[in-house]
Amino acid sequence: VYPHWGAFTLETQHYPDAPNQPKFPSTRLDPGKAYTQTTVFKFLNN
Repeated sequence: VYPHWGAFTLETQHYPDAPNQPKFPSTRLDPGKAYTQTTVFKFLNN
């Protein structure tokens, strides 16, 4: 499926352009505030 040295990547990120889009979740982290994030990848082979 992939050529020699080819790759597949899954990158967790925030919404692009979130600071400029009022309807998007905030990406701002104030000083002294904690940040946590959980990412779960589930691969199934049925």
